[in-house]
Amino acid sequence: MPPIDPVSLTADLIRCPSVTPEEGGALVLLERLLSEAGFECTRVDKGGVSNLFARWGHRGANKSFGFNGHTDVVPVGDHAAWTVEPFGAEIKDGWLYGRGATDMKSGVAAFVAAAIDLVQTAPPQGAIILTITGDEEGDAIDGTTALLDYMQQMGEAMTVCLVGEPTCPETMGEMMKIGRRGSLTAFFTVTGVQGHSAYPHRAKNPMPAMARLMDRLASHELDQGTDHFDASTLAITTIDAGNPATNVIPALCKGTVNIRYNDLHSGESLTAWLNQEAAKIADEMGVGVQVVVKNSGESFVTPPGELSEIVSKAVAAETGVTPSLSTSGGTSDARFVKDHCPVVEFGLVGKTMHQVDERVEIAHIQQLKGIYTRILTDYFA
Repeated sequence: MPPIDPVSLTADLIRCPSVTPEEGGALVLLERLLSEAGFECTRVDKGGVSNLFARWGHRGANKSFGFNGHTDVVPVGDHAAWTVEPFGAEIKDGWLYGRGATDMKSGVAAFVAAAIDLVQTAPPQGAIILTITGDEEGDAIDGTTALLDYMQQMGEAMTVCLVGEPTCPETMGEMMKIGRRGSLTAFFTVTGVQGHSAYPHRAKNPMPAMARLMDRLASHELDQGTDHFDASTLAITTIDAGNPATNVIPALCKGTVNIRYNDLHSGESLTAWLNQEAAKIADEMGVGVQVVVKNSGESFVTPPGELSEIVSKAVAAETGVTPSLSTSGGTSDARFVKDHCPVVEFGLVGKTMHQVDERVEIAHIQQLKGIYTRILTDYFA
């Protein structure tokens, strides 16, 4: 098999309209390509979500390098705002355009190209495992978690894992992720008594109670950061009574906050704090307060060590830039992988991900294949 061009493969993947949860042909394409190169492939579809597991080498190998990525993409948004066809994979002035170009079909293509070339030319002593999901941009319920469940059932295991999400803010090579903050969303409903705004004493207005609760939460300093994490943050995302009338005191008010938290907290500890603050307001203001919490993932960190050193050296060798070790940004599927094995993330510059005219520098795709090739070579050396 001739060397795989990661740019052409990225373009082929972009042409697959795989908006979550549609498979769009992307995993079919990867399965065919990997199978032809000698990878054992299995579709691990669940709940209407398409997932692909692929392994080169023997099950239970002493050393297995894993890669996690996704082929699903967010919707294109306003189609008329695009200057190119969103799934056309058009090349202009050294850039490849299309939904998923940055997040993260280029990352998947670069690793697949690197892995196939390596096993064809210098087969490693060990196994290479790919877990590719079609549900990272959605609820992530039946995606990477389903793949990890399948691996446990089948006795498959990754010794370490690399997630190919875009990690560089501005310059290729500047940042890798060794962890992620936790993410928690809390939904509050304050219940009072509806009444006429001219007779407030006959009503019980939930709005002041919600305002006081939101102020207390937003004014509270959660922490000042840790060795690997910035300070945790709490953002009020909405306060809404759904009341179009100016002469009516509403009976209900709803508010939502999102917390991005470090390793000083857990979803459980933050939920307890939120409920405590809500109970205080309910008691002080004489209203009812209901709290519903959704925890999208706990914070985690993979301590700097062999894996991060291999990745860092490979990035520096290919780009001339030594990446900083970061835990910033939102969540990724690394939050699931970290329960299976040590995991770090490295990928492209993410400036245009999810935007209109999403695009990636063609040179960066080639560079990323070189980085991934070096990581695999150094790991198995």
